[in-house]
Amino acid sequence: MAATRTHFSTGDMYRLASDFADEFGDNASDYAYRAVVSFEAEGEGDRAYFWFLLLVMLGDIAEHRIDPTANITIH
Repeated sequence: MAATRTHFSTGDMYRLASDFADEFGDNASDYAYRAVVSFEAEGEGDRAYFWFLLLVMLGDIAEHRIDPTANITIH
């Protein structure tokens, strides 16, 4: 059976990252990083890329560069 793709908006991704950070606290970035490495090793580029984006967003949230509850504008 073929996998179906789901498309997330940037706001959806930041909300997901925020929920992930709330759930796992200081470990969230470590878990996301390990997912990137694991999926890359398995040849799962799309999945690795998803987790990489989540990792970047977790960094933005942790450094208070973005508020995931606010309207997000990408320039």
